[in-house]
Amino acid sequence: MLQVVQHQKTGIVSAVEVPHPQCQPNSVIVKTFYSLISAGTERTSVTNSQGSMLQRAKKQPAAVRQVIDMVKKDGLKQTYDKIQSKLDSYKSLGYSVSGVVVESRCEEFAIGDRVACAGAGYANHAEYVSIPKNLVCKLPDSVSFEDAAYTTLASIALQGVRQADIRLGETVAVVGLGLLGQITVQLLKSSGCKVIGLDIDTSLFPIAEKNGCDLVLPSTSESLPTINSFTRGYGTDAVIITAGTSSNQPVELAITMARKKSSVVVVGAVSMNVPRSPFYEKEIELKISCSYGPGRYDPLYEEEGIDYPVGYVRWTENRNMEAILDLLSQGALDFKALTTHTFQLDGVQKAYGLVTGESKEFSLGILLQYDISKVPVQSVVIAKSFAATSSISVGFIGLGNFAQSMLLPPLKEKGIQLHSVANSTPTSSRSAAERNGFQFAVSSPDEIIANNDVTTIFCASRHDSHFQYVLAAIEKNKPVFVEKPLCLSSAELKQIAEAVAKHNGRVMVGFNRRFSASFAKVASVFQYRNEPMMIHYRVNAGFVPKTLWVQHAEQGGRIIGEVCHFVDTLLFLTQAKPVSVFAKSIQSDSTAISNYDNVSIIISFSDGSVGSISYLANGDSSLSKEYCEVHCENKSAIMNNFQTVDVYKNKSNSRFKFDGSKGQKEEVFATIDAIKNGKEMPIPFEQLYLVTKTTFAIIESLSTNSPIQI
Repeated sequence: MLQVVQHQKTGIVSAVEVPHPQCQPNSVIVKTFYSLISAGTERTSVTNSQGSMLQRAKKQPAAVRQVIDMVKKDGLKQTYDKIQSKLDSYKSLGYSVSGVVVESRCEEFAIGDRVACAGAGYANHAEYVSIPKNLVCKLPDSVSFEDAAYTTLASIALQGVRQADIRLGETVAVVGLGLLGQITVQLLKSSGCKVIGLDIDTSLFPIAEKNGCDLVLPSTSESLPTINSFTRGYGTDAVIITAGTSSNQPVELAITMARKKSSVVVVGAVSMNVPRSPFYEKEIELKISCSYGPGRYDPLYEEEGIDYPVGYVRWTENRNMEAILDLLSQGALDFKALTTHTFQLDGVQKAYGLVTGESKEFSLGILLQYDISKVPVQSVVIAKSFAATSSISVGFIGLGNFAQSMLLPPLKEKGIQLHSVANSTPTSSRSAAERNGFQFAVSSPDEIIANNDVTTIFCASRHDSHFQYVLAAIEKNKPVFVEKPLCLSSAELKQIAEAVAKHNGRVMVGFNRRFSASFAKVASVFQYRNEPMMIHYRVNAGFVPKTLWVQHAEQGGRIIGEVCHFVDTLLFLTQAKPVSVFAKSIQSDSTAISNYDNVSIIISFSDGSVGSISYLANGDSSLSKEYCEVHCENKSAIMNNFQTVDVYKNKSNSRFKFDGSKGQKEEVFATIDAIKNGKEMPIPFEQLYLVTKTTFAIIESLSTNSPIQI
């Protein structure tokens, strides 16, 4: 794998091949998608290793003293050999990354989890990193990998704000408006503070104002009268120093502008020769903020994974990271505006040229981007505004028994115009049209899709035809309802997704279970949950001979054709995204049995929920077909064949009875309502996409006997 390193002797930064890291106990291996270059910290680290030996010695007097001590202890030759050995080695860079877990040796994280990671020596600029669990946090669904790469640096800023112990309405000065200072400004504004920003670089002022500074001033004593006036003569309630300099000026300025008995928090690397007189007279509380919070530099916490009890240490470094991600998901922080550059690994020298000042181009947030060709789908972007229509005219492609009994009655009840129908043969089209009140019977589905008088397409033909009709309807800008499945391959799914994005397409798939009164009741039981769910869905599907059309290879089989229903129900109940799947089937020697008709499927979700589907073709027909158990937060709900739902909570149980309907009527009503009123389809396309992709992953898992990331 590739990792960004600096050669100690030459000072050159480059991406080099290194061995893949091993997953340690209580740790995870993460495939990196983005990492953040921390300009302040890494500038010091990189520049200290550049220049002549004399220049390096001047920059690192502590290291020189250490060498002198080594000479006294070990002699000149042995010391020289040690120094040369160290110089002829590589140093890791970076400490803030985002990516996806690919291996886990702790129960808190599973393969496929989207995460942010921290820690110098751990979260390096590398394609794969091994991270102890207390330095890893799961990403909320709405947080991008790019934003998550800032998590560690933002946690450092957050710990500085916590150390300042500010209150709503107080005035806080931030000295140093680099990347760390800009994030600090955003955090303070989110906390309800008035913020004064100070820096010697006035080019940073517009950015600081955009991030929330109420007042920006040069970081000099000349700004003190303005600060005094802004604070009504009180002085600042706190000062947070995020600058990086060897000068003592930031500390002296902070003490001068601070009010009596207020605090000064040092986050950046500055000189701290504190002048006694003003410090003494104001009784200033001077604090050092240690990186990103309690736990930092504690091997028991960071390496062994031993957490501090929340009752005693509310905000550890891990919980600070969680807080940053929560603020991002709520829209309270904006890191996109801070990113000025994004480089691939082959551009790493240009990136560090910006950091060291070799390049004079302005920069702030610098991201390194890794191979993201297999990034899990976060969203399929489609426009959310659609034209409303008062008149709907439906064209039907495929009108078999199911469509006639389940899809047509709701359309007729709503008074929808039935324009034309195309069945498998001319005579069946004519019969279907006459029997069901269609105006026209046609021989070709293409004729229906092309007809300008047809505004909406319903497709209930055989599975292998769904893709072509859905794609054609999207390209004609016509809403389309298609019976499951949406399509039969990843290539087809990709084309549909691209067409939806390009044409602002509107697609609905007949995943009806989520619309049933039974599952609506189950969902209501867990409406306000905060914990993950455990779900078991048993489907006594019944035996279907291999000679039936649905079993033919070109039709996709029963997993793609029917198991998609139950995958969709799990998405509906969890309201989360599937991240991985593992499936096992029976292994029968009988040629009459399809092994994949008897399968156990485990799906993990982005919120930590786990769903299992037992799809059976070898059960007795007297057993009810569908049975679903849901457990979460000391509550349980059991749905039995859409006839009863048993709810168990507060040490008691209740039974609710239903008529056995599976939601087909409700899904058609919801689809028509969406089309008429210009709303998004009842099931967002992203969920249709993920359900379909999950069924493909089930097939892949069965064929490879391994978990598959979605």
